[in-house]
Amino acid sequence: MTRVNELRFITRIAQMYHVEGRRQAEIAKHLSISQATVSRMLKRAQAEGIVRTTIMAPSGIYTELEAGLREKYNLPEAIVVECTEDRERAIMARIGEAAAHFFEATLQTEEVIGVSSWSETILKMVDNVHPMRSGKAKHVVQTLGGMGNPAVQAHANQLTTRLARLTGAEPRLLNAPGVTQSREAKLVLVSDPYVRETTDLFRKVTLSIVGIGAVEPSSMLARSGNVFSESELAEVAEAGGVGDISLRFFDNDGQPVKTPLDERVIGMSLEDLAKIDRVIALAGGRAKTEAICGALKTGAIDVLITDKFTAERLQEPETDHRAEGI
Repeated sequence: MTRVNELRFITRIAQMYHVEGRRQAEIAKHLSISQATVSRMLKRAQAEGIVRTTIMAPSGIYTELEAGLREKYNLPEAIVVECTEDRERAIMARIGEAAAHFFEATLQTEEVIGVSSWSETILKMVDNVHPMRSGKAKHVVQTLGGMGNPAVQAHANQLTTRLARLTGAEPRLLNAPGVTQSREAKLVLVSDPYVRETTDLFRKVTLSIVGIGAVEPSSMLARSGNVFSESELAEVAEAGGVGDISLRFFDNDGQPVKTPLDERVIGMSLEDLAKIDRVIALAGGRAKTEAICGALKTGAIDVLITDKFTAERLQEPETDHRAEGI
C-alpha cells in the first residue's frame, strides 16, 4: 500500500470514529478488519497529525495558569478559580465551591480523610459538599487539636462532624488543644487513650485536606486561642518561617522550621503529611502568597486549589513577593 493510500485509509477510520461517532467494533465490521487494527490506525491518525486535539477552555477556566503552577512547582494538579475581586472573603468562597466539587468527584470508597480543623476555607468547602447517597468514606479524622475558645470551637467540631455525616463516615475528633502551654502538658494530653486513638489514625489517612496559613494567624485561628504569642511568632519569622500547615511552620524553600514551639503542637507533622497519598491544599489571597509558595516546595501537596490573582503572583519571581511584603 502506497503511503497516500495508507493515509487515506487511516483518515477514513478516524472520520468514522471521531466525526460519525461509530464504535471501534462497528468500524471493524464495516471495513472487514480486526478491532485491533482499528485501534492501531486511530493511534496512527494522531501520530500523523490527521487527528489533532484542541481544547477550548470556557470563560473562567485558567488552563495556562494551572499548567504554569504544575510546571513551576512540580505539582501533580492545580485548580485555579475565577474570582472578580482580590479580597479574602470572596476568594475563600470561590475556593470552597471548587474544592467541594473536586472532593466529591475524586473521593474514593473507604477513604480515611484527614482534615485540619481551624480553617475557614475548608469550612466553606464543607458548606458546599452535597450529601452522598451511599456512604463512601470510612473515617474523617481531625488532624489538629480542636479544643479552644468555646465561642469558636463549634466551627472546628462542626467541620469534622459535618464532613463525616455528608460522606457517611465515622468522625474522629481530636479532643485536645492545638497548642499546649508546655511540652510537658502536651506529653500528658497525647497519652490520653481517646486522644491517642485519633492520633493513631494519622498513619491511615489516605486523603488530607489542609489550609495554608501565613505566620500571622487567620482570624478564625486567632479567635480559637490555638496560637502562639507575638514574640513566639517573631522567633519563627527570625528562623526563616514564612507560613504553616496546621501550625507546622516551613521556610521559603519548603523546609520545616523547627523551634521549641513545634513540641507544643498536637496535630499531624509535615513529615507525616508528606507520606499521605493525596493532600489537597486550599489557599489564596495576597497575604498568603509567600506562604503558599513555600508550602508548594515542601513536596507534601498534591493538589492546590487557589484563585486567579494568587496563581498569577505565584508565577512571578519570588523576590517580588518579599519586596511587596506579601
